[in-house]
Amino acid sequence: MKSRSLKDTIVSYLFCAPAYLIFTIFIFVPIIWSFILSFTDYSLLTFGKPEFVGLANYIELFKDPVFLRAVLNTIYYSILYVPTTLVIGFIFALMLNDDFPGRNFFRLSMFIPVVVPMVVASIVWMLILSAHPTSLANRLLGLFGIPPKGWLTDPKLAMLSVAMVMVWKTFGYKMLLYLAAMQSIPYELYESAELDGATGWKKTIYITIPLLKPTTFFLVVTSVIDSFQIFTPIYIMTGGGPGYATTTLVNYLYEKGFKEFEMGYASAISYVLFLMLIILTFIQKKGFGSEEIF
Repeated sequence: MKSRSLKDTIVSYLFCAPAYLIFTIFIFVPIIWSFILSFTDYSLLTFGKPEFVGLANYIELFKDPVFLRAVLNTIYYSILYVPTTLVIGFIFALMLNDDFPGRNFFRLSMFIPVVVPMVVASIVWMLILSAHPTSLANRLLGLFGIPPKGWLTDPKLAMLSVAMVMVWKTFGYKMLLYLAAMQSIPYELYESAELDGATGWKKTIYITIPLLKPTTFFLVVTSVIDSFQIFTPIYIMTGGGPGYATTTLVNYLYEKGFKEFEMGYASAISYVLFLMLIILTFIQKKGFGSEEIF
C-alpha cells in the first residue's frame, strides 16, 4: 500500500511537471533575473556583463521628470477609468437583472466589446477619434455646431479619450460579474423589504450594494491593477503623446527597455510599479475590510 501511494505521488508530480517547468522558465526565473538587473547598469546593445550600481537606478528614477510625469499620468488614468467603468457596469447590471423581452440580446450586446481584441478596438477607435474634420467623432460634433477636436492630439483630451475607449471596452466584464452576483442574492430579502415599505432605490442601497461588497472589492482591485498596466491602447492610439501627455509607467518601461535597451533602468521601473500596486491593494483591503479577501 505504501509503495503504491509513493508511486501515485510520483505520477502526480510527473503530470504537474510540465506546468511547473513552464512557470519556472518563463515566470519565476525572469522575475528573479529582472530583480537582479534592477540593481545593475545593463544594455542589450552591448551584451556585456551587467555592472552592479546598487540603488542608483531607483535614485535616478525619482529624479527623472519623465518617470514622475508617467506616474502622474497613470494615476490620472486610473482615476478616470476605475470609478467610471465600475459605476457603468453596475448600472447596466441593475437594468439587465430585471426580466423583460430581449434581455439576453442586450446582455450579449453589452459584452461584445470585451471579446474584441484590444489591438482591433484601438485601431478602430483611433480612426473614429481622428483629429481630421471628417472623422466620425468630429462629424457628430459638427451636427451640433461644435468645431472639430483633436481627441488624441490635444494634451487635455488625449488621456480622457483613451480612458473613454477603455471604459467602453471593459464595462461589460464588470456588468457580467455584478449581474452574476445579483442573481445569487436571495429574493426573499427583497420581498421582506417590500413588506416593510422599501422602494426600489432603498432596496438597491440597503440590500444590493452591501451584498455586492465582495464583488466590488474584487473588481476595484483588479481594475486598479489593470489601469496601472495600461499599454496597448496608448501605444497604438497616441504613442504616449502628444509630448508625454499619455505616457504611463508601462509605456515608459517599454520605451526604456525595448527602444533604448536600458534593461537595468527598465527593471527598476517594473519593481516600482509592483511596489505601488502592492501598496494600493493593501490600502483597498483595509478600506473594504480584510474579510473580503478570503
